[in-house]
Amino acid sequence: MDLAGKKIVLGMTGGIACYKVAELTRGLTKAGATVQVVMTQAATQFITPITMQALSGRPVYTDQWDARIDNNMAHIDLTRDADAVVIAPCSTDFMFKLAHGACDDLLSTLCVARPMTVPLLIAPAMNVEMWQNSATQRNLAQIKADGVAVLGPDAGDQACGETGMGRMLEPEQLLEEVIASFQPKRLAGKRILVTAGPTFEPIDPVRGITNLSSGKMGYAIARAAREAGADVCLVSGPTALDTPFGVHRINVQTAQQMHDVVMSHASGQDVFIAVAAVADWRVTNASEQKLKKNGKGDVPQLQFEQNPDILASVAALPKRPYCVGFAAESENLLQYGEEKRKKKGIPLLVGNIGHQTFGKDENELVLFDDNGNRRIARAAKQDLARQLIAEIATRI
Repeated sequence: MDLAGKKIVLGMTGGIACYKVAELTRGLTKAGATVQVVMTQAATQFITPITMQALSGRPVYTDQWDARIDNNMAHIDLTRDADAVVIAPCSTDFMFKLAHGACDDLLSTLCVARPMTVPLLIAPAMNVEMWQNSATQRNLAQIKADGVAVLGPDAGDQACGETGMGRMLEPEQLLEEVIASFQPKRLAGKRILVTAGPTFEPIDPVRGITNLSSGKMGYAIARAAREAGADVCLVSGPTALDTPFGVHRINVQTAQQMHDVVMSHASGQDVFIAVAAVADWRVTNASEQKLKKNGKGDVPQLQFEQNPDILASVAALPKRPYCVGFAAESENLLQYGEEKRKKKGIPLLVGNIGHQTFGKDENELVLFDDNGNRRIARAAKQDLARQLIAEIATRI
């Protein structure tokens, strides 16, 4: 679990976005975190402490004079063993308090009293005009200067009926951001280009040749690279996966399209990770209309030509990024993996243990480099992605 053993103080201020925090609380606890909810009086007007207690499994604190803590110092004790304080939603008024060190209730006081080693993350949520107000923007600048992580906000429809910036991030996005906050920023300032998923080579307007790749490994790597502080561009074949938060995604269908997009973005990248399961061949005599059965048992005769080798093309650039390839073999992985790495002329190749990893949530990897090969034990693909990113970070 991504947050196993983490203790998070989850502060809630007044705003309709409180309803989203119920789902965030469930996500945090499912990820393994212990969640201690602290609510302002305004927050209790939108969702009850009883609801948040049921979701977090812990008593909710709303009063700085709460006598349930022996020394009556909840503002001190609640953050002393915390790993992070997350304020969601964070109102305009509470942003003012943070910017000026004001503390007139339990939540604002514990934010000021927290040890500076405990990170503070806020998820602003307010009307678009309130967000754009010059006073709010001044407070925002001060909060960022003080080292507070600001998550969002996003633009979209608002409960007041207006549309614009100020909408709180969705619970799953906030969960990704909280998880990311605990990951080492090994690739801060780096630009990473990742390919993922299958390609689809048309036979006619409704049929085509593809493979079983789900894209899960590539998307996990894109997310892990972004967690590590990188600027990530993900070039994806057809998948049903959600784009990792903060990752720029470009959708393609065919191998040629993927090649063209990658080559147009490869310049200036620090790392290129070719995870996509790219078709080796494409149909040259694809029909412009749907092929029909003629009743005589005739079978269409398809003609093929080889697709461009994306990884080899990037590796051949005069100023190439650090190139990482992937190999999925049905047999002889150790032999074929090393042969592929040398043929492509790349420093690192990652082999999947068995081709049946497609679509699964777990995998086992082999790393091939100039020093031979080394296995990474079976684990969830997201865990493997973080281990691989750590390996790449040490190599570049």
